[in-house]
Amino acid sequence: ISKAFPGVQALDDVSLTLKRGEILCLVGENGAGKSTLMKVLTGVDQPDAGKIIFDGSEIQAKSPQHAQSLGISTVYQEINLCINLSVAENILLGREPYKFGRIDWARMNTLARETLRNLLGVEIDVTQALGSYTVAIQQMVAIARALDIQARLLVLDEPTSSLDATEVAGLFRVLRALRDQGLAMLFVTHFLDQVYELTDWITVLRNGTFVGQY
Repeated sequence: ISKAFPGVQALDDVSLTLKRGEILCLVGENGAGKSTLMKVLTGVDQPDAGKIIFDGSEIQAKSPQHAQSLGISTVYQEINLCINLSVAENILLGREPYKFGRIDWARMNTLARETLRNLLGVEIDVTQALGSYTVAIQQMVAIARALDIQARLLVLDEPTSSLDATEVAGLFRVLRALRDQGLAMLFVTHFLDQVYELTDWITVLRNGTFVGQY
């Protein structure tokens, strides 16, 4: 992938390969091109050159919503959910179940509870406002929403930056379980100890160029 902005070559012929059931970490200093590559992958930016091959077909996401419809979901460093709404509303926002022309709240709460339990092993009161829970739980809700829209590739942008050591350990248990279920994950972090603890592969970028995949 190549991508330029006025006065800056953000990406110059950069590549990465990720398979089902793998966690790949994207590493590099600030300005290496990590964010731009993620934005191209998830439809925020359009590439100047290059191809994205996903599940054997060439794709180009036109927006994050389009990327989600293709099976690529992102969990951002800053939780981009609605903390004033309930956990269930956040997980099913835009896809609420209806009955007789109205939202079926009982069904929605049940679906959200089952999503958290079955996908992540998390048991919480889904009727409570998301903002009443810790950042770690909010991260789990963001992941549950991403998985509930049938993600085949989960992009995690600095997901541990606001978590303590115990919360990081809990998140990593969940990510390993998802990997074992065949999900592909692209993980971006500045913490090298976490890179070695969690990931199967690393792709290294430097000044917008591809150094290698190891």
